[in-house]
Amino acid sequence: MLATCLGCGCVCDDIQLHVEGNRIVDAHNACPLGARWFGDGGAPSRILVRGRDASLDEALTGAADVLRGASRPLVLLAPDISCEAQRSAIAIADALRGTVDSVTSATAIATLLAAQEGGRASATLGEIRNRADVVVFWGVDPSRRYPRFWSRYAPEPTGVHVGGRLSRTIVAVDVGSARGPEDADIRVAVMPDREVTTLTELTAAATAGDRHGHHAATLRSGQLQPDVLETLLRGKYLAIVTDAEPDDESEPRDEGRRAALAAFAQALNGPTRCALISLRGGGNRSGADACLTAQTGYPMAVDFSRGYPRYRPYDNAGVRVARGMVDAVLIVGSVASVPPALIADVARLPTVVIGPRATEQAPQAVVAIDTGVVGIHESGTALRLDDVALPLTGTITGPPATFEVVAALAGRL
Repeated sequence: MLATCLGCGCVCDDIQLHVEGNRIVDAHNACPLGARWFGDGGAPSRILVRGRDASLDEALTGAADVLRGASRPLVLLAPDISCEAQRSAIAIADALRGTVDSVTSATAIATLLAAQEGGRASATLGEIRNRADVVVFWGVDPSRRYPRFWSRYAPEPTGVHVGGRLSRTIVAVDVGSARGPEDADIRVAVMPDREVTTLTELTAAATAGDRHGHHAATLRSGQLQPDVLETLLRGKYLAIVTDAEPDDESEPRDEGRRAALAAFAQALNGPTRCALISLRGGGNRSGADACLTAQTGYPMAVDFSRGYPRYRPYDNAGVRVARGMVDAVLIVGSVASVPPALIADVARLPTVVIGPRATEQAPQAVVAIDTGVVGIHESGTALRLDDVALPLTGTITGPPATFEVVAALAGRL
């Protein structure tokens, strides 16, 4: 049975599931991350209202009471739900004149704001597979968090306009302890406190060369040699791959690195063709951004309190809850993927949780309703990290569909 994996933002759609007795016994083609995401497909199917078992009707009534009684409600889109469920949750925030946000505002906010402020040259992963002859991994090794990127998109696959690994040049840029792939043709190191400076100088050198037909002989930072820039410029199609949601932010990073990367990619689009690929976490996070943008015009942190959407990226869910600007919360999706600091703050508020393993992950909620995982128990749509929409098919039976539960709640508000 063919399935699609939401274990990371690559959303591999070639997974062959073997199901026996309503349990997944094998996920062929899945990487270790994907195999963990699928597991055996088992999931709880309970409903709790104030810590005791309840019917779905009772839970929906209780959830509606909590949300209708709030003057400043927050709807949080967590991972592992479909675009259809996300759209219904956004509609609830609109109807309540509340705020709606997603985990993006705590992880990939810098990447999105940089794209909004300065633009961003991007491409689909299929285009990278078929055209990119030079691939730069900037401070990221995909083998751990995006295991199949290397084998499905670049550099291993043979594309329409480029051969496999031997036909591509791989550049690994190590930024502090964030290393690029070990199997790189060229490796350079950049200190975190010099990253933006280095990118700015590279951008200036590429721009000057595009105007005058030659490139700077030296780079003041001294961290990237001029021949590295020349290597990039000799490529017919360049892809710069970076991680928009690294799970280790312990090493200080300049807040301007995302904008500097976007500007560098833009500058390379004169002398050559370049795309900036921002890797994303799993669970249909890109779908949340796209659904919010389609329905409100903004990808995160949208405030409906005045009856129309307003963009508040610096007053996102974490900030609002910490400042006491929220008096009730509806979380739709997997609580395990929400930043722990936000969950700790939300625990002090009346909370409704609708999503996979809600009763296990949020037993303190006023209402917790277990639902299925899209792509395992229910069908729907998800977006890959390059915003390509892919269909998801439920392969085994399980808890109620998230979309159906959220839509039923919306009907009671």
